[in-house]
Amino acid sequence: MEDTVPLGSRIYVLLLLLLLVARGMDFLSTWVATPNLVLEGNPIAKKLGWRWGIPINLALCFGFAFWPLPAIVISTTSVLVAARNFQSAWLMRSLGEQLYRDWHVERVQETSVTLYLFCLFGQTALTAGVGAAVIYFSNWDHDTVPLAIGLGIIAYAVAVAFFTLLGIWRLRRSGLRQQRVDEIKRPVGNPASLPSRHGKLTGVYPRESAPLGKQLGPTL
Repeated sequence: MEDTVPLGSRIYVLLLLLLLVARGMDFLSTWVATPNLVLEGNPIAKKLGWRWGIPINLALCFGFAFWPLPAIVISTTSVLVAARNFQSAWLMRSLGEQLYRDWHVERVQETSVTLYLFCLFGQTALTAGVGAAVIYFSNWDHDTVPLAIGLGIIAYAVAVAFFTLLGIWRLRRSGLRQQRVDEIKRPVGNPASLPSRHGKLTGVYPRESAPLGKQLGPTL
């Protein structure tokens, strides 16, 4: 497949349609799960919102359609992200964004950090392994489509790991900040009530802390 394709060619139109469908599914799954973007895990997408996110993504679709390899990588990643979103979207919508956020943060707080990170690594490493296998058994010289799909799978795994760890870091930072505020407000002579659960994501992570988010992949 060519490195670039001319505007209006058959391949360009096919790639443009592929990008529009893939990105559209990402947006649709996000809207079903969190219409107000309360649970959006990508801070850039959350800041852009629907008003700017949609036109920017449309422009990117028209631009990346010139390059088959990036177009297929983005489409693969977007479809996998959408599938991940749809998996829990019904629960997010039925509970409500705020209630689901509080519930999710509570579950994270009660979980051993070692177990949480181990499961995250297992999920992302196994997914990336599938992508690596697709790349390994693809013929790069004659057909770059399997290569692009494999790269897209790996990009999805990296995105899940990155945004999940980003959410944990934000949760911890906000929790420590809230703890310092509570210590300042605590009357002199009143002993601190420190958490006693060892190895847990609890105590320094209050419910009011920054949301972990639904850990969406990037909204390009």
